Amino acid sequence: MNSEHDMPAFSALSLFSGAGGMDVGVRDAGFEIVLANDIDRDACETYRRNHGHHIIEGSLTDILPQFCDIKGIDLLFGGPPCQGFSVAGRMDPNDPRSALMSSYFDAVDAVQPRAFICENVKALASLNRWEEVRKNLLERASDRYHVRLMVLKASDFGVPQNRERMFIVGVRKEASDQADFSLKERLNELLKASRSKPRSIGEIVRDLGPAGSQGNIRTCSAKITYAKAPVLRRSPYAGMLFNGAGRPFDADGVSPTLPASMGGNKTPIIDEAQIFDGEAPFVEAYHRGLLGGGKASSGTAPPRLRRLTVDECLAIQTFPSDYQLAGSRSAMYRQIGNAVPCGLAEVVARAVREILECRYGMEEREEPIIPKGLQLLMEDNAAAIGQAA
Repeated sequence: MNSEHDMPAFSALSLFSGAGGMDVGVRDAGFEIVLANDIDRDACETYRRNHGHHIIEGSLTDILPQFCDIKGIDLLFGGPPCQGFSVAGRMDPNDPRSALMSSYFDAVDAVQPRAFICENVKALASLNRWEEVRKNLLERASDRYHVRLMVLKASDFGVPQNRERMFIVGVRKEASDQADFSLKERLNELLKASRSKPRSIGEIVRDLGPAGSQGNIRTCSAKITYAKAPVLRRSPYAGMLFNGAGRPFDADGVSPTLPASMGGNKTPIIDEAQIFDGEAPFVEAYHRGLLGGGKASSGTAPPRLRRLTVDECLAIQTFPSDYQLAGSRSAMYRQIGNAVPCGLAEVVARAVREILECRYGMEEREEPIIPKGLQLLMEDNAAAIGQAA
């Protein structure tokens, strides 16, 4: 995606900002982010290094009472923690993190932005067990907004990852709205025009260089050992050929969803000899042998197989190549896995921006007002970081 920094900026407020992946996309779509919030310390430090000191570290519920005094925000966006809804978790409706979706819409009610973008897992949009949750969220937002719920696959928009995510997009209703205005049709039109083909995993890794080389130094040290009782699937890149939850990737394809649990033996596996030397894929040959009745190998896998590096994961999530991460190696992997792919966020935010431009025009843009209490919190955070440094 190409940034258009010469575009006049609409204002934006970021919630559940994490390491700022969604913020990269929103920024590159032409929004100026004036306030952000997250509770994770390492993620907040990463955010400051790449976006600035306008992030408040702490719980949203602690600062939410002041949001009623925020004025003139064009876009409120964020991805509340998804573990309570994710098929990769316990899918517990009583998980405290599930309640943060409601907190997000409390913020929308308080700030009343011209538009909002709420991101979460596909399961929240598609599973019957969450039907009542979906219905309540959409009905709540529909009082003031034209609302569209959609599921997007990142790889359809130039992101080398088959991550599917739910987006709820809202655009504020106005008295001047014409009867034929359809947010669904307009978004579909804009998103269709933004589709693009992603690069393969092999192309990304070749650009960065072998693990441990100058441009790819942040490696994962977790060993790869053969599973004693392999679980076979039709694809060699599924099943369980090695111990741990890290699956091998097809170098000629795109990545499955990168998990936040990366950093150890859940970190995905690639074949350097295939990528750099053009050798036949080791995993495919091993899988073929097992299907033919061959005996499972034991011990450590050959060194040509290794786990994705931090920089490769950043590239798969379409972060800028110079993005700076804070915290331990495991914290870096976690921040990347938790992020919304920057390129996908940009596509959605750019569509919303075009709709806002058509509905309002830049001449009607209001200057955002952030109440003094929140300004002081941003300043206090910045001062505390400066003293610690």
